[in-house]
Amino acid sequence: MTWVKKEQFEIKEYVFNALQKNTNYIKEDVLGVPASYLDSRVFSQDDRILEDAPFLSTLVQNPNHIGCHTIGNSESFFKGTHEIEREVIAICAEDILQAEVNSYDGYIASGGTEANIQAIWIYRNFYLQEKDAKHHEIAIICSEDSHYSMDKAANLLNIGLYKIKTDNANLALLENSVENELDKALLAGKKYFIVIVNMMTTMFGSVDDYKVYVTALEKRDLPFKMHVDAAFGGFYYPFSNREYQLNFANKYISSVTLDAHKMAQAPYGTGIFLARKGLMNYSTTKEASYVAGEDSTLIGSRSGANAISIWMILSKYGPNGWMEKIFILQKRTDWLCQQLDTLNVDYFRNSHSNIVTIKSRFIPEVLAEKFGLVPDNHQNPNWYKIVVMDHVEIEKLEPFLKELKMFTEAP
Repeated sequence: MTWVKKEQFEIKEYVFNALQKNTNYIKEDVLGVPASYLDSRVFSQDDRILEDAPFLSTLVQNPNHIGCHTIGNSESFFKGTHEIEREVIAICAEDILQAEVNSYDGYIASGGTEANIQAIWIYRNFYLQEKDAKHHEIAIICSEDSHYSMDKAANLLNIGLYKIKTDNANLALLENSVENELDKALLAGKKYFIVIVNMMTTMFGSVDDYKVYVTALEKRDLPFKMHVDAAFGGFYYPFSNREYQLNFANKYISSVTLDAHKMAQAPYGTGIFLARKGLMNYSTTKEASYVAGEDSTLIGSRSGANAISIWMILSKYGPNGWMEKIFILQKRTDWLCQQLDTLNVDYFRNSHSNIVTIKSRFIPEVLAEKFGLVPDNHQNPNWYKIVVMDHVEIEKLEPFLKELKMFTEAP
């Protein structure tokens, strides 16, 4: 197991040791790197401030984590913090997503949108290179509740997009819709498919049954690659549902997106992309010859501080502490649903999720605005969601429920 709990002094020491292995722009004669520490006229480099602040120190020293550090050479200037990024990738792939040791590659992306596009980019290129496919023969297939990054990817990569309808009651994928959309795709000349499976959708926290796709695609003997969008659920669902199957132990899953800046409470800009070993080669940009190891990522240059933040958070909790964190959020969400049941309010909640999405007819606009509820559509909302995060305690839920009760009981 890579993931172990560490004390605060151990975390601090580990990060500072890593920074010592990086290039120090002040102490070393480094002339060719187009970067430096953060501008000291704007950002303090006072040792009294930074000596107990490993994350801030990383920000100030400004390591560049360009490239993917699990597939060979990386820039030697930042080898210390690159190693910490590799540890983060190992924790997510092995300890959370059940991958075999050294069976995966990955990197810290700017967020789930980039990581999803990275996956689709890789599979598009795989089909182009290995199957001699044409752009118009490749298509994404996903739920209508999938994140808008799928639409972005289809547009950017010039490939098709087919969306599967979900059941109104339980938001499960409709098998007949999968069949219909595949038939449409085949009629349009599509031959190769990129399947997106959701591990907790952004709006509903719903989880797709991957077998619905597999059955339909294998029945037609169609080639496909399957990616899991776990941008929200990656740091939640594996701990709330120990029997989940959207991981690397599942032979159909080739890649996964996670977002540490959601449930892991890391700074924004800390998405994670993971893929089975060998797939990153399909996005390698050979023209990046001045970069050691070249570059297989969509984003290119990125701050090493993001990787450090995830490592620090996961190390502070350890696997047992993280399980306890999710357990508490689950119980808090259970309590909220019990109160909504008492009020006879219609809502959707996956039993392993911390997202509760309420039918809009129960939520007056003034109430949604007062308590910061997020609609599925700002122009014509059908749903409003509550996300039970760390700060959404019962003391904050009670005033909302009290006012909701007044509206539900009003004549």
